[in-house]
Amino acid sequence: MIKKMSITTKIMIAMAVGLVFGSLINAFLHEVDFVQTYLVKGLFHVVGAAFVNALKMLVVPLVTFSLICGVCGIGDVSVLGRVGLKAFGLYILTIGMAITLALLIAIVAAPGQGFERAAGEASAFSPKPAPPLTDVFINIVPSNPINAFAEGNMLQIIFFVILFSIAMLMCGDIGRELHKAAEKLNEVMMKVVTLVMDFAPIGVFFLMAKTFSEQGIGLILPMIGYFSVVVIALLIHAFGTFSLLLAVFAKLNPIIFIKKMRPAHVFAFSTASSNATIPVTLQVVEKRLGVNNATASFTVPLGATINMDGTAIMQGVATVFIANVYAIDLGISDYITIVGMSILASIGTAGVPGVGLIMLAMVFNQVGLPVEGIGLILGVDRLLDMVRTAVNVTGDATVTCIVARGENEIDEAIFNDPDAGVITEVELPHKHEV
Repeated sequence: MIKKMSITTKIMIAMAVGLVFGSLINAFLHEVDFVQTYLVKGLFHVVGAAFVNALKMLVVPLVTFSLICGVCGIGDVSVLGRVGLKAFGLYILTIGMAITLALLIAIVAAPGQGFERAAGEASAFSPKPAPPLTDVFINIVPSNPINAFAEGNMLQIIFFVILFSIAMLMCGDIGRELHKAAEKLNEVMMKVVTLVMDFAPIGVFFLMAKTFSEQGIGLILPMIGYFSVVVIALLIHAFGTFSLLLAVFAKLNPIIFIKKMRPAHVFAFSTASSNATIPVTLQVVEKRLGVNNATASFTVPLGATINMDGTAIMQGVATVFIANVYAIDLGISDYITIVGMSILASIGTAGVPGVGLIMLAMVFNQVGLPVEGIGLILGVDRLLDMVRTAVNVTGDATVTCIVARGENEIDEAIFNDPDAGVITEVELPHKHEV
């Protein structure tokens, strides 16, 4: 009997085919108006964007119901505070480790030395102003919760739902009834996630085809030094730093962890959005890795909002690259400033569109580098964004496992079982079964 192909395998095949198909269009049909209008900007764009919207559609209701279940499942506000502090501290620690690693690798590799930049090549970027850190802390508290839900502002949603859930705990029987309802709604939402994932191979194919038909593999070649250093740093952090943290603090097998994270990696890579990947990350962390919903429902959405290890690595390498391109020497104090600014910016720009480039502009201003230099790296940033999002998601899951281990909220039997929580296709009910 032939073993049925898993959805994850189908997605990976679709991703590879989309990459090749898009690259061929970029190489041979880039100037054909019909292909660009009706295929790349038409079919590819519509189906790909619709799929990303379908993933984003799941985020707010899934996080809401899951977080209510998590807080009520913990049942103790002091424990909730402990979990929150542990998660926040670990996210800040990993960001600091990421930027330090990136700077060390970039200083040794020295990308950008001897780089010949064309006149006007770096003038296309004008950064949006980053919000003051004080405003970020003020805006964590939503003045209008409905508006926060409508806009998908994750920090405000997390704050309101935790407050609401604590109030549920204080209401006794009424709160318990609402908790039961939230558990049922959460179960239904997880099923909706599975339904959407049935269409994932199609969505991923069109996303990859559009990206590479517009960007093309050839775009990397002039920037191969910078691109390679960023990717190497990202891979070392993903497979080295996270594996070390997982083995030391959670006493878990990093190889099993990486294998089981594959569905989340694929989604993160194809969508380039940590928020859009939240439904898949939650499903993998709970069903595949065995983390209790009480912990995962809090740490995963928080990580998707403030954990920016991949972006921090890009910042570190980009700073050294631009300094080399413009022949500007950076001292020890500048590097310390870059590390500190990256950690602060990861909190201060949480949830802001184009967060990576805004953070980079803040760092450049602080150490006296020309902000227009960001225009040099814009061409390959989309491709790097896909890789660093996969790293960010890996960091979210790593911290979740470490926190869960500390709270004794992880089931090792599920973690070690290769078949636990494997995502399968949903069989729709027949008419007579309804």
